[in-house]
Amino acid sequence: MPMSAGLETGFEGVTLFPAVLDGSAQRALLAELEAAFAQAPPYRPTMPRTGKPWSIRQTNLGSLGWLSGKDAYYYAPLNPLTQAPWPAIPPALLALWAEFAGYEAPPECCLANFYETDKARMGLHQDRDEEALDAPVLSLSLGDTCVFRIGGFARSDPTKSLRLASGDVLVLGGASRMRFHGVDRIIPASSQFLPQGGRLNLTLRRVTKP
Repeated sequence: MPMSAGLETGFEGVTLFPAVLDGSAQRALLAELEAAFAQAPPYRPTMPRTGKPWSIRQTNLGSLGWLSGKDAYYYAPLNPLTQAPWPAIPPALLALWAEFAGYEAPPECCLANFYETDKARMGLHQDRDEEALDAPVLSLSLGDTCVFRIGGFARSDPTKSLRLASGDVLVLGGASRMRFHGVDRIIPASSQFLPQGGRLNLTLRRVTKP
C-alpha cells in the first residue's frame, strides 16, 4: 500500500489522505466487496419515524451493522433481511484502519453507502450512535468524486466543502469527531472505476469501547 501524506482541512482531527489506494488496489478490494455484497445485498433504507426512503442504498460488513429502524438508528450483529451475520471486513480495509485511525482496537462496522446517481446525497448529520466516541470515523471513497460538506457542532454552523475522489481516505476524529457532515452531490463521470458509475463510500467505525 503506497504511503500518502495527509492534507490539512482547516479542522483539527479531520485529515484527508489523497489517493491512498491505486487502481490495482482498488480493483482487488472491489472484487472482495462484490463477493460480500452478494451475501448482504445493498438495500434502500427508510428514515426513522417518517418512513421516507433514502436516496442511497446501503449494506454492512463486520461484526455489527448500522441500521435505520422504525424509531431510531441502531447497531445489530445480524442482517435483518437475511437473519445471517454480516460478511467480514476485508483485510485491505482493516489495514487502512491500522495505518490511519490511530486507535487501539479494530473497527466493528463497515457501512457501505452506494450513491448511484448525481441526485443521491446525504444531509448534514453527526455519527453519534457509537459507544466508542473516542474512536475516529474513517471513510474510503471509490468511484465518482463527491462534494463532501463539513461544519461545526450545530447544524446551523458555517460549513466548508471538500472533494473526495476514488482511493481517498478521510479521517474524522479527535476534536472534530462530532462535527456535522454530509454529501452535497456526486460529480457524474468523474471516475470510470465502478462499471455502473456512481460512488461507493466505505465507512469504518468502532462501536463498543475496547
